[in-house]
Amino acid sequence: MSKTTADAALSQRSDMVVFLNGEYIPANQARVGIATHALSYGTGCFEGIRAYYNSDADQLYIFRALEHYQRLARSCKIMNIKLAHTPEELVEITIELIRRNGFRENCYIRPFAYKADEIIGVKLDGLRDDFTIFTMPMGDYIATSGLRCMVSSWRRIDDNMIPARAKVSGAYVNSAFAKSEALMSGFDEGIMLNHDGHVSEGSAENIFMVLGSELVTPPPSENILQGITRDSVMEIARRELEMLTRERVIDRTELYTADEIFFTGTGAQIAPVIEIDHRAIGTGAVGPVSRQLVSLYADVTRGRRSEYMNWLTPVYEPAQSKSGHNGRHAQNGHNSHNGHNGAKAKAEKPTTATKK
Repeated sequence: MSKTTADAALSQRSDMVVFLNGEYIPANQARVGIATHALSYGTGCFEGIRAYYNSDADQLYIFRALEHYQRLARSCKIMNIKLAHTPEELVEITIELIRRNGFRENCYIRPFAYKADEIIGVKLDGLRDDFTIFTMPMGDYIATSGLRCMVSSWRRIDDNMIPARAKVSGAYVNSAFAKSEALMSGFDEGIMLNHDGHVSEGSAENIFMVLGSELVTPPPSENILQGITRDSVMEIARRELEMLTRERVIDRTELYTADEIFFTGTGAQIAPVIEIDHRAIGTGAVGPVSRQLVSLYADVTRGRRSEYMNWLTPVYEPAQSKSGHNGRHAQNGHNSHNGHNGAKAKAEKPTTATKK
């Protein structure tokens, strides 16, 4: 692949495949109209999913794929969007999409369900619902070596405004305000408070404090997105570090006195925070708990910890088996050579043998 081609925008790539309304098509053929409802009004919902490559096993693992698609289904219910596929079917479609693109590196997966009619008028009912998935290689979204943050002047949206438990595309304007304010002020990230002045989350990440022998994080009532990485870190910390997580209200000034602070999220992964509002957190360096969790998370997501394999969905067939893996068979619509690299093909009704 030439450098020019590799650096081109996805919409210009003929060598990459996307899934749009039931078909796998070349990325440069995927189009929506300029009057599309979701473009004008933000009436869509999405997920961010990661897949991690293990070079020793020559395997790409999708991390907690089913849980992400189950959350997408809940978001769609809130947004009055009807999905044409079950979460289990979407996992299988995603496997096939990654195979067609042939990724053998860490990558990001973006499913997006949206109101597609080209009309003027703000509403959610009586509109056509479309759906797409695209994938692309991705490394770190934000630095994991220690972030310098500020408490944002922008407040986190409230459940009675735009529900934070749904990943609504239009809601991310709120996040963009906070992130841009932080970057333009010389920081790496912003921390948002809710309408009561309590800590909610980062611009697109959940937040944890380390206080002594426990983790503390805001509860769902503080208008957080209930993150899947958040849930994973709570489980890993309990099992591996014998640290329980307390979900409770956090005041702004508590951040300044925490032993450690870190963000979690699909994009962020686990990102330690070393400074907030020009105040050092702990020693002003990445702390021991954050460092351990970063290492553990890297091992878990790449299939190096067998006890967490139920969180991973392998993309490629094992070299020793041509008939399938984990109950999944190539003849069930997942032949990676059929229509590879852009040949238009409709998605077959997939089997649903994927592990949770």
